[in-house]
Amino acid sequence: MATTSQALSAHEIRRRFLNFFQERGHVIIPSASLLPENDPTLLFTNSGMYPLVPYLMGEAHPSGTRLADSQKCVRTIDIDEVGDNRHLTFFEMLGFWSLGDYFKRDTILWTYELMTNTEYGFGLDPQRMYVTCFEGEGNIPKDEEAAAIWKEAGMPENRIYFLGRKDNFWDLPTKTGPCGPDTEIFYDWRGTLGELTHEEFVAANDAGDVVEIGNDVFMQFNKDGKGGYDNLPKQNVDVGWGLERVTQMVQGVTNVFDTDLFTPILNKIEEVSSKKYAEAERAFRIIADHMRTATFIIGDDRGVEPSNVDQGYIVRRLIRRAVREGKRIGIDRAFIGDIAEVVVRDYGEAYPELQRNRERVMKALAAEESKFQSTLHHGLKEFEKILEKDAQSISGHDAFLLFQSYGFPLEMTVELAKERGANVDEMSFDAEFEKHQQTSRAGAAKKFKGGLADHSLESRRLHTATHLLHKVLKTMFGEQLEQKGSNITPQRLRFDFNFDRALTEEERKHIEDTINDVIKRDLPVFWKEMTTQEAKAAQAIGYFEDEYAKLGNKVKVYFVGEGADNFSAEICGGPHVEHTGELGSFKITSEKSSSAGIRRIKAEVSANNS
Repeated sequence: MATTSQALSAHEIRRRFLNFFQERGHVIIPSASLLPENDPTLLFTNSGMYPLVPYLMGEAHPSGTRLADSQKCVRTIDIDEVGDNRHLTFFEMLGFWSLGDYFKRDTILWTYELMTNTEYGFGLDPQRMYVTCFEGEGNIPKDEEAAAIWKEAGMPENRIYFLGRKDNFWDLPTKTGPCGPDTEIFYDWRGTLGELTHEEFVAANDAGDVVEIGNDVFMQFNKDGKGGYDNLPKQNVDVGWGLERVTQMVQGVTNVFDTDLFTPILNKIEEVSSKKYAEAERAFRIIADHMRTATFIIGDDRGVEPSNVDQGYIVRRLIRRAVREGKRIGIDRAFIGDIAEVVVRDYGEAYPELQRNRERVMKALAAEESKFQSTLHHGLKEFEKILEKDAQSISGHDAFLLFQSYGFPLEMTVELAKERGANVDEMSFDAEFEKHQQTSRAGAAKKFKGGLADHSLESRRLHTATHLLHKVLKTMFGEQLEQKGSNITPQRLRFDFNFDRALTEEERKHIEDTINDVIKRDLPVFWKEMTTQEAKAAQAIGYFEDEYAKLGNKVKVYFVGEGADNFSAEICGGPHVEHTGELGSFKITSEKSSSAGIRRIKAEVSANNS
């Protein structure tokens, strides 16, 4: 079958995907922020599904029941593997969703059509495609329905394989909740395999000879908590395809770094290093991946800059590893801003926030690179002194000294030590880290695992309290005050905002008194679906990015109070309490500097005092 796939750029693939689903009644929603809001379990948005969880769990989406997007994602679990031919920290997920609308038939037929069509689709060769469906288990039937639809679409029966729960069933680690079978699409990236038996396909998958490029999840059942499964009255579809992997298959290259998503970045590294990519593939890949990721994180509208905690620590680690790899290949000047410029240029149309926040990105990168360059030389000298004491092992205390005094992330010390045949006492390092009130590496790893946003009563109460706090601060200090971060656990809320001094005792008391008065009045909390223009007219707090206006999206606006008693309005996906009286009472537990020009409030609500 002749295809035009070789000519498609990654940006054209993304455009064709969004156009295809827009023509089929889907609203194209902008990518959610890389920085999750009010979820203490996750540092970064790590899947296309994650921002849609409240709607997959039953909340009404303001844009309707058919949605599609290209979602920015960051995963750092495999950060140490970056440098091989497939691991990345930043990636894009092409996603489309049905919220109680269409189900298996449309999903599978559209998947096959878009994947294989040469005129307006990806032009993949169907003779190199394979699909898997759920084989059934206990009282969950074999998904013969999905297999029959694949055959109707054009997939030969001998290229459809049935696999078990581990491979083809989506579930949550809870006793109750939605779940269901999925169907996955694989591609023979070399084009040499042809027909495969079931056993041969499983072996090819295990060996990486076929690559998964798409996953269509059908939320068909609800777990009843007793081991049974009931049909959901409202069945959803959640589909995610990795743009980088799809592009690799479409462009017929052996790895993601040979796609046009990376070649302009790699070309720039060749220019600044006077080296060829082939001479130092691993170093080039690390620099390209890490700087693409750092640029997207800092350039996000809720972006964070390098620091020693949480997301900022990851940004610092990415930048410093890239700088070190640059030194390894002979770059002896500041260069990471040059790499970031390529990222902003190439992705600015798809993600306008990169253009909006370009100045912030360049300023943060220049400052971090300068700081690291000035300490790297001294730090390497100290590292050598430490190894002189013991060539086999570096203590946690010494590793923390390198971190605290010279800005060496633990992972860089481990990498340097490994090159010299030495070990690092990481557990002891974590203990030192905790003593100095930093986020331990182990603690960060827990956050990377991610999970659903907490919908417990405690979190709903604190989420609503955060809206009240945001409104009071804006009223007190002006509309130029903006939220710069938010984190909610079942115990407390944390709210970061731009402000250049500590609050006075009188100001803290005024905030508490105002919020407690709103709680005492027991105002109703409710939401309305509005256009962005209507939300602006209602003076709703929120980000009105260019893409919202361009796409004409509707948004969900949560109101506290109505009519003459209206206290606040804010764009938000929820969830919240139904009346402010459910909060009980509000108390600020701390207020301090988070970083330059940013203050951080922590607060609690206590129903016992209501």
